[in-house]
Amino acid sequence: MNRTVAASLLAALVMGANPAFAKTTIGVTMSSFDDNFLTYLREAMAAEAKAKGVDIQFEDGQKDVVKQISQVENFIAQKVDVMIVNPIDSAATRNITEKAMKAGIKLIYVNRLPEEKLPEGVVYVGSDENVSGTMQGEYLAKKLNGKGNVAIMMGELSTEAARTRTKGVKNVFAKYPDIKIVEEQTANWQRAEGMNLMSNWITTGKQIDAVASNNDEMAIGAIMALKQAGVAPDKILVGGVDATPDALVEMKKGTMAVTVFQDAKGQGTSAIDTAVKMANGEKTEQFVMTPFQLVTPENYKDFMNK
Repeated sequence: MNRTVAASLLAALVMGANPAFAKTTIGVTMSSFDDNFLTYLREAMAAEAKAKGVDIQFEDGQKDVVKQISQVENFIAQKVDVMIVNPIDSAATRNITEKAMKAGIKLIYVNRLPEEKLPEGVVYVGSDENVSGTMQGEYLAKKLNGKGNVAIMMGELSTEAARTRTKGVKNVFAKYPDIKIVEEQTANWQRAEGMNLMSNWITTGKQIDAVASNNDEMAIGAIMALKQAGVAPDKILVGGVDATPDALVEMKKGTMAVTVFQDAKGQGTSAIDTAVKMANGEKTEQFVMTPFQLVTPENYKDFMNK
């Protein structure tokens, strides 16, 4: 046996016998693999995990709370070092938190803030959703010159993001007596549902001057419905949140008035970096926040490669 092979075998034996050399293992359960923004978030986590040399396993919750809890239980049985949870229902995380703490497994919630008060040691990585709604609302109100009829497309009502973004938008519009909210319904973050909802609103014949959508996918659906109905882009302002590549294409075409950049790469990278620190016993902030940024026709090119 040559020296190189012998040294490799010895290193492998040492690593196997010494936990200090063991790879960090991270289990991630996402609310849905079908969600466009969450796909970017998942890809960012996978890339950072690879760069950091940690083992990562992703599971698709498929918008099923029971399934997600089962995935958490499987991660606990596998004795992963850290669990990262993108919760399906922001109001139903207590069970997950209790299971992780009882098992002594580090826990991070990402992108969707639980409604429960997080215990010490449990971390949230994400962004301040109120800011995104406020930014969107202020821009639309300015473009409307403080008057007009607005429709709000909400995301899944079980998520804190949908409720908080909507609240942020409504708080802005409440400052303008001549801005009226004439419609407010959910399209569950989905492009197809956004298209159907906008088509229904158009059919009613109700005057709508702007659509404030909780995310870009629903906003793009609204734009598709308007195009199908022959409504010119300058007749109804459409705003989204996330600044996904598809949304930036719409902005380039002049069909989307505004969006708000939610940094999937920043959130994903921070989630993995924080997980590695927690696995190594390092101190971390309980809330690791990534800022939102306003994206308009004037600056959208700055976000096209982010």
